[in-house]
Amino acid sequence: MKESQNTNNIVYDIRGQICPSCLLFTLREVNTKRHALKNEGVTIIIKTDNRNATTTIPEAVANMGYLATVEKREEGYYQIEIMAPPQ
Repeated sequence: MKESQNTNNIVYDIRGQICPSCLLFTLREVNTKRHALKNEGVTIIIKTDNRNATTTIPEAVANMGYLATVEKREEGYYQIEIMAPPQ
């Protein structure tokens, strides 16, 4: 798993991982970065090639009060963006 970060985005490349490890990894990172998500406008970006993760992750983070979008990229993976709702 590869992590990179710029000003407002934290990107995790978890391609090759399967659920439930994709979900568990994402939930751990959302919990770890909850202050930054809610107070600093940070967006967590998950890159995955596991199609199951495109439903389990958005559903789980929505239950935690976050917004999630899923986009299928031309490069053959899915990009899931997780952010706090506007206040």
